[in-house]
Amino acid sequence: MKQMKTIAAALAVCGAAGAAMAFLYGDTPDARHAWAVHDRNRPNPVKVSATPQFAKAPSDAVVLFDGTPETFANWTDTKGNPTKWKLVNGTLESVRGAGYIMTKQKFGDCQLHLEWAAPSRVEGFGQGRGNSGVFLMGNYEIQVLDSFETDPSKNPNPNPNYADGQASAVYAENPPLVNASLGPGEWQSYDIVFHQPVWQGNKMVYPGSVTVFHNGVLTQDHWEMEGLTTHCRRRPLAPHDTKLPLQLQDHGNPVHFRNIWIREIPSRYANTTHGGPAATEKDVMALRQKTAAELFAKVDFNNRMNAIRGILEVASYDMNPKYQQKLPELQNAFLADFNKLTKEQADKRKWEVFTLRGDLDVLIRNGVFPKDNAFRAELEKIIAKYQLKK
Repeated sequence: MKQMKTIAAALAVCGAAGAAMAFLYGDTPDARHAWAVHDRNRPNPVKVSATPQFAKAPSDAVVLFDGTPETFANWTDTKGNPTKWKLVNGTLESVRGAGYIMTKQKFGDCQLHLEWAAPSRVEGFGQGRGNSGVFLMGNYEIQVLDSFETDPSKNPNPNPNYADGQASAVYAENPPLVNASLGPGEWQSYDIVFHQPVWQGNKMVYPGSVTVFHNGVLTQDHWEMEGLTTHCRRRPLAPHDTKLPLQLQDHGNPVHFRNIWIREIPSRYANTTHGGPAATEKDVMALRQKTAAELFAKVDFNNRMNAIRGILEVASYDMNPKYQQKLPELQNAFLADFNKLTKEQADKRKWEVFTLRGDLDVLIRNGVFPKDNAFRAELEKIIAKYQLKK
C-alpha cells in the first residue's frame, strides 16, 4: 500500500538503523486493538528459514497464469481493458503506473496458489522494497514484499518495517506468524485458503477467514478478517458481491508472478448437515432420514447376515420402527442356525459373530441401542459355548 510522502521522507532519514521513536501513522489503538494500524512499536515476526512449494495445478483448478500468452489474456486492468503489465520470460511483471490487474473470471471462496519474486536489484527499504499485493475478491490483501532483511533479531534491524505490512501479512490487520521470506529475486510461494464473510442483508452472519502458507510455512492461521483492506485506517467489513475478480497490485516495483491457479471451494458456512459452524439439527435430521431410506432400500433380505448388518446400519441414521420390523426375526433365525453348528463349523463362521457384536458395540456406545441389548447377550453366549476366539 502507498505511504504518505511525509512518512516516507521521515523513514528515509532514519535509514536502516531504524527510528528511535515510531511516531503516529495509522489509526490509533482502541478497545479491541493494542496496536495502531502499521504500528512500528508492534513486534516484528521472527525470521525463519523456509522452502517454497512450487505446486502443480490439480485437475480441478482454474489456471489463471502459466506463462503462456493464452493465460496472460486472463487478466485485464481494473476497468476491463488490456493490461499494461508485461509478459516477460513466462512471468507476469508489474509495470509502474499500470495499475492493478484483475482476472476476467470472478471467484468467491477459494484455494489459491501463486509464486512471486521481488526484484533482484534491491532498492528502497520497508514498503518501498518489492511491494505488491494479492487482493482476494479485490478487497482483502495478502501483502507481497521483499521482507528478507527485515529481521528483529539483528540490531539494528537491516530493513525496518511495520509488522502488519510485511510479506504474507493480512495487510493493515495481522502480521505473519513468522517471517518466511526468501531473498530478492528468489521465487517464493503463497498457498491461500480463503472464505468470505457471509451476510444477511447488512447483518454479518459469519466472519470470513484466510489461511496462508508462505514458502510452505504457516503464516496466517484462519485469521478472521476485520475489515476491507485499506491504508492507515480501519475500514469496516461491508457486504459485496459473492464473486469478484482476483487482483494483483502495482505498487511501482517490478515484481514477477508465475504459476497462478485457483480452486473454487464450498463456503464452510454452506455445510449445515455435518459439524461446522452452520450445522442445524433440522437439516442434519433431514439428511439422516434420507440416507436411512436409501440404505434400507438396498438391504439384501436374501442374505441373512447382510440383512442384519444393513438394518443395523440404517438404525445408526434413523431408529424409525418401520426399518426395525424384520430385525428380530432375522436375529432369531441367525441364532437358531448358529446354535446347531458343530465346533468346527462354528470356528469357520466365527467372523459372523464377532462382526455382528462389533456393529452392536458401536450402536450401544453411541446410545442408539441400550447396553442390555438382547441380541448381543445371545452372541456372547455363542462365543462362550463354542469358546470362539478372534
